[in-house]
Amino acid sequence: MATVALKSFIEKMELINLTPEIDIEKAVIGSTEINRPALQLTGFFEHFDTGRVEIIGFVEYSYMQQLDDAKKEEIYPRLLDPAIPAYIFCRDLEPDETFMRLARENGVPVLKTSKSTSDCMAQIIRWLNAKLAPCISIHGVLVDVDGEGVLITGESGIGKSEAALELIKRGHRLISDDVVEIRKVSDDSLIGSAPDITKHFIELRGIGIVDVKALFGAISVKDSEEISLVIKLEDWDKEKEYDRLGLDEEYTEYLGVKLVCHSIPIRPGRNLAIICETAAINYRQKKMGYNAAKELYKRVQENLAKRNDEG
Repeated sequence: MATVALKSFIEKMELINLTPEIDIEKAVIGSTEINRPALQLTGFFEHFDTGRVEIIGFVEYSYMQQLDDAKKEEIYPRLLDPAIPAYIFCRDLEPDETFMRLARENGVPVLKTSKSTSDCMAQIIRWLNAKLAPCISIHGVLVDVDGEGVLITGESGIGKSEAALELIKRGHRLISDDVVEIRKVSDDSLIGSAPDITKHFIELRGIGIVDVKALFGAISVKDSEEISLVIKLEDWDKEKEYDRLGLDEEYTEYLGVKLVCHSIPIRPGRNLAIICETAAINYRQKKMGYNAAKELYKRVQENLAKRNDEG
């Protein structure tokens, strides 16, 4: 199961640690779900998932403030289960002394933020969904072409990196070369990114490793992009029938998500960068409701009907 370090979570969310004496070096978060423990504060602990980050907003805080000491000693020990990754108090709210004492005794980190409860929850959910999403690594190149994430796949040495380099020179942006990490962030969305060790680098046979960011500037790279289209490069096979109209879409699947896929045969003289760029723009047109192949088919049908009428 994927996890994320609590320490990196605190840094990313810009949280203040109110319990620095608790060792969080090995602490992790393993769930994308979060919880506001309103029912638990009233004593209802059935179905209480202790694997979630707990959020204390103004409503929960106000209820905690009116609890007497006896009630706090009854509720707080169950509320502060040692398995809980952390408690976050929003709006710069300060937890009471009893809560802090029991949190330290149970080893539950207590954090604070100035953000509103809704803003804090939205930011946490979005970040955890991205970090803890199902992930695979594939061999390929991912490029942002006019806002469309184009994943270029194919056999080693077929020209993926060269096509990506030409696209970068044409003003598009590199996300990853050689290895692409794909994360499923929703039922129909895949986000591609580069492993940290190879980020912004391209390998060109005969030249070696090229630092794209250093050569072409920060505008030529991007950390991640939603994958919209897959282009599969393959050697030309004269026996194979290739799609010449594009009336029927072909698909490939990663992590259960179907993506439009174009198989592009490679022959000397074909400009792969122009083909990839055109495929991305054509895909965008289709999303906007215009399909060139269907338009051509419509014109042919209208022309045939006109000839039949004249005949």
